[in-house]
Amino acid sequence: MSDILCVTKRSLCKEDFLVRIEKIAKTEAAGIILREKDLSKEEYQALAEKVLTICQRQKMQCILHTYTNAARKLACNAIHLPMPILRTLSKEERDAFQILGASCHSLKEAVEAENLGCTYITAGHIYETDCKKGLPGRGIGFLKKICETVSVPVYAIGGIGAENIQEIKNAGAAGGCIMSGWMQCEDVREYLKCLKHDK
Repeated sequence: MSDILCVTKRSLCKEDFLVRIEKIAKTEAAGIILREKDLSKEEYQALAEKVLTICQRQKMQCILHTYTNAARKLACNAIHLPMPILRTLSKEERDAFQILGASCHSLKEAVEAENLGCTYITAGHIYETDCKKGLPGRGIGFLKKICETVSVPVYAIGGIGAENIQEIKNAGAAGGCIMSGWMQCEDVREYLKCLKHDK
């Protein structure tokens, strides 16, 4: 099992999106977070159904994003949520998910997410990234502080690549979340190999 999560963004994908998902699902990535924020609830659910089918066939962990109703309708027990949505769920609703993640941008949010029952969190953005143009990364010190404070696995997000994967692990992160690398690389297996073997 890898320590690298794939976060999707169809608009960055260099080929048919479902073809790319199939390729990633055949690797040893830790999982795929289907994060397609531009879609309506109905569109997201329709896409999620196809992605879940691919992931189940390849025995790849698929984590849906934002749309809790779609996850329930599709019997998916893994969801990743922005903090404002996580806060609106009752304990019963949160407990319905075996895997519950949240995007955290401060130490306070990380502690809150753990207290709300998250089984993992993402912390970011750590390094400068095209996704957050003009915003400086929060840095490795920020990541280290979160990893030292919470007891759930922390995945760093934002500018993660082969050149810094070891640095985030040294800071205590369980691994990293990568979007553009997965969506744009020529060969997903070779890409993961580069990430795993970087020292």
